[in-house]
Amino acid sequence: MNSPLPSQIALPLAARGPAGAQRIVIGNANAQVADALQAPEQWPFRVAVLTGPPRSGKSLLARWAQGLATEAQLDVIDNAETQDETDLFHRWNAVQQGGERANASGGAALLLVANVDEGQGGWRIALPDLASRIGGSLHLNISAPDDAFAADLIHALAEQRGLTLPEGAAEYLVPRTIRSFAAIEALVATIDRISLERQAPATMSVWRAALDALHGPEQQRLF
Repeated sequence: MNSPLPSQIALPLAARGPAGAQRIVIGNANAQVADALQAPEQWPFRVAVLTGPPRSGKSLLARWAQGLATEAQLDVIDNAETQDETDLFHRWNAVQQGGERANASGGAALLLVANVDEGQGGWRIALPDLASRIGGSLHLNISAPDDAFAADLIHALAEQRGLTLPEGAAEYLVPRTIRSFAAIEALVATIDRISLERQAPATMSVWRAALDALHGPEQQRLF
């Protein structure tokens, strides 16, 4: 059984910002995904497909999982939906051939990261042989963040930028912004930009200006 995951996991080999290594927030949207990524030897056919909405951290999670795979090598193909389907078909088969010679530690595994959202129809594959094999693989999808996840994500993105948010920021911002990874990332970036432009701390007047810039004052009340 995998160890319980903390609320954030670090990427020590990632590009470092003002606050240090990048971190992945763990919560309702991706906890099951992160848990499954720790055990590639348990994946059906040793292949998993990771999907999710834009800016949801799919590639970061894949890099983290690859760093964990010490005994069992993990091969990651990012932007899999843009790759040649015949090549992907051969890569899938190669993992199976490697698995036949694998030892008890698990052998090679393959993680396909596709920039598609299962809620929007998922990955449409034209090659029938590949479609059938991907269909039998493990499917992992990152879902939309809930309130708690959105709050943690706001603070993590601000920390990554070296942006100080006072107490109560997330409680104010979460109900007033669109609940998506891309929207939350854009909100924190806008708060940071306005704070720098005004040469002022990121307090409520800056939060309101950022929300107005992204959503408009009337639209905020609809979220």
